[in-house]
Amino acid sequence: MGKNKHDLKRIGIDARMYGPLGKGLGRYTQEIVDRVVEMDPENQYVVFLTRENFDEFQPKSDRIKKVKTNIRWYSLAEQILLPFYIKKEKLDLMHFPHFNVPLLTPVKFVVTIHDLILTKFPTIRASTLSPWLYKIKNFFYKVVIKTAVKRAKRIIAVSEFTKKDIAKQFRVKPDKIRVTYEGVADLAKGGNSSSVSGLNDTDTLLSYNIDSDFLLYVGNAYPHKNLEGLVEAFADFCRNNYGIILVLVGKEDYFYQRLKETIQKKYSDPRIIFPGYIPDEKLEILYQRAMAYIFPSFYEGFGLPPLEAMAKGCPVLSSNRSSMPEILEEAALYFDPADKEDIVAKIKRVVQDPALRKELADKGEKQATQYSWQRCAEQTLEIYKNV
Repeated sequence: MGKNKHDLKRIGIDARMYGPLGKGLGRYTQEIVDRVVEMDPENQYVVFLTRENFDEFQPKSDRIKKVKTNIRWYSLAEQILLPFYIKKEKLDLMHFPHFNVPLLTPVKFVVTIHDLILTKFPTIRASTLSPWLYKIKNFFYKVVIKTAVKRAKRIIAVSEFTKKDIAKQFRVKPDKIRVTYEGVADLAKGGNSSSVSGLNDTDTLLSYNIDSDFLLYVGNAYPHKNLEGLVEAFADFCRNNYGIILVLVGKEDYFYQRLKETIQKKYSDPRIIFPGYIPDEKLEILYQRAMAYIFPSFYEGFGLPPLEAMAKGCPVLSSNRSSMPEILEEAALYFDPADKEDIVAKIKRVVQDPALRKELADKGEKQATQYSWQRCAEQTLEIYKNV
């Protein structure tokens, strides 16, 4: 027996961060939206997008409606106008893939909390705002996240670590929180991308001024990522003349600019390269040729970047803080991100020991296959149905 038409539910998803526009959160939103609407033949979906990503999402069914908004996330319009868009669609359930839930959301909802960085690392250095504006905005963030957690019918956390953080900080019953790990296994598929794309490995490296063995970091330069601590440890490591380069890949922004200025003031010959944004097919070559990927973060809700490196066959050196041991398990070589000597010692170990690098690469590839976006989407759909 098929479902009665009246049993069909209208489920809304806030996909304003969908795609590259939303960076890491955009990846999560895109994977969830694309897969959930495809695997659920029963319910109707309303997907809220922005003018920038409206054409990126192309649904294959008339059960899926797209709504174009001109509402930026973390804005006043989000709080005032988005509830009207939601109310107009007569939804049974709404999913917010990030904590920025309007306080006046008029329907029951599920919210995904990726981490509590804003409450754990409330530092003016993580913002381009003036101190008083930052304090006002941070206070408002805390009100929004606290209200979202209290009002949500279910909270999705991306790791057991984040679940415990949420339960402890907001005094939420653990059974209200469901853990759905993010995915990465799909990234491990293709073979050697350099042969596929016709790119020459050495020429690609030289085009970014990488002319010797190197350690790799890919990601942003926010303060909790601890890149200043990594640079300081790497400068100490370089005093023994190992001839190794540190390559920090990330889109040029205020935080990377500030890091560059700090390095120029403190170090005369840092052997550090900032290639800026690198497209995926070229980045693949860097993963394949790096001695190791290094991840010095103080705090991560899930920690996708080192898993992506593992999926590419790159050995991983990682911080031993927050969710990293839970996600990477025995597949990484860990260090204390606050202990410069420990970071230096672990870099030396991985640089001097080819057998260790091979062992880490093999374990890492296997570890990455445990994480699947398909499974994440299936678990998310199950949460919708239970609510």
